Amino acid sequence: MERRHTIRYLLVAVLCLLVTSCQAQDHHRSNGAVGADSMLFVAIDTSYSFIRYDQNHLILSGDSSQFRHFAEKWYQMLSSGEGHINVVQIGASHVQGGTLPHRIRRNLLLPLDDMVSGRGLIFPYSAAPKCNNPYDYRVSRSRALTLTRSVFKAPSETLGLTGIAVTADDEPADIGISLNEPDIDFATSRIVLLGYARGGVVPQLRFRNAEGKQVTLQPESADTLMRRYTYKLNEAVDSFHVVMPCKQGQSFVLTGVYLDNEKPGVSFHSIGVNGASLREYLEKCPYLTRDLQLIKPDLVIFGIGINDAAGSTYDTALFRRRFVRLVDSIRSVSPDCAFLFITNNDSFRRIKKSYEVNTNGVLAREAFLRIGKQTGGAVWDQFTVMGGLKSMDAWYENQLAQRDRIHFTRKGYELIGDLLTNALAKTLMQLCPDEYRNASTKSEHHNGSATTPKNNQNTPSKATDERPNYISY
Repeated sequence: MERRHTIRYLLVAVLCLLVTSCQAQDHHRSNGAVGADSMLFVAIDTSYSFIRYDQNHLILSGDSSQFRHFAEKWYQMLSSGEGHINVVQIGASHVQGGTLPHRIRRNLLLPLDDMVSGRGLIFPYSAAPKCNNPYDYRVSRSRALTLTRSVFKAPSETLGLTGIAVTADDEPADIGISLNEPDIDFATSRIVLLGYARGGVVPQLRFRNAEGKQVTLQPESADTLMRRYTYKLNEAVDSFHVVMPCKQGQSFVLTGVYLDNEKPGVSFHSIGVNGASLREYLEKCPYLTRDLQLIKPDLVIFGIGINDAAGSTYDTALFRRRFVRLVDSIRSVSPDCAFLFITNNDSFRRIKKSYEVNTNGVLAREAFLRIGKQTGGAVWDQFTVMGGLKSMDAWYENQLAQRDRIHFTRKGYELIGDLLTNALAKTLMQLCPDEYRNASTKSEHHNGSATTPKNNQNTPSKATDERPNYISY
């Protein structure tokens, strides 16, 4: 335990003391990362001439008090080893595919050692036909289930934060979920099913205990108003089945699965629906704020907007109003939440047999900067960092983007995740409160020497590396 506290103090010390040197570093060094061996920074390939590495930082304008509050909570957690921070990424296909958010998740959690909390909110996407699932957890199903998504013109089920649902009706069904991240312990001891029943059916949880015996649990509590079924496990597990024992005339609608281990630390939740725009979250997810009460986010990273700006009738004023409404909804649940807006990536439109650059990317960038200023949020200017207008062609030519020139390849998503991580780490360093800076320095001297934390290596174990090269949508 003493060793763990020492490591935490040293992590804070390194992060804080690198502020000055960070600002003076050359972004074009061969390792590409500012302080790549520090806590959050990751090494980046800087051989791509079209990427604007010098622009890789967060833009804080207007009132940045909530981001400062987040930084203070971050350092307080690192120093004390106590508390819980929830980071939520909300988006569309870039997020549902899982490669981008899991890259950021690994970047943030791998260096934290014993400060990793539960995996958080997930959805079993591939329990429905033709629905892609993140690779860090596997999903199986006993039979075909009915899919409802927020992008449907008239969703048949009432949706929540995840913007998606699967329905089992008239006969039993079960969904198997197995965690598939060998480098981070996400074993869960408290599971909350989000959803609702018709006809009196009650969902169950089934798993095998340490002795290999099959255990079936009824919910410890069922809150039909909040649409939550809570299960407490006597031991942490990394795989289980959601059992829906439906009979004729009964159905159960599953809208999310919350995985918690009740440990202090950081949880990184990712929520995405292929094809979604702001309108879907605002108008077709009536239980969004109720589900958010389960998480109470400390930082929300918005990776949404690419679908809003896809058409020729893109209205930036309406876009900004919708974003502010979504921010206000989240603040109604978590008033101190900080916000990080990712500008749209450069993209192309399919015109007959060729591709044409989507010039709305420039308009969207300006809209994001205004939204950041209006809401007091930070902006990561992905559009500029990746090279600006028409740069997606270069990403495609270098196997970083897919042929549609909207989505990235696995390698591209991972590079985007690393760039964003470094930009966030730099801002956290700059906002490190003096009390933690000084306390960390004293702790470092007290322990005799400054030990550099291990490099943030981000290569999954080969035996379980099931990451797709290309993600289908």
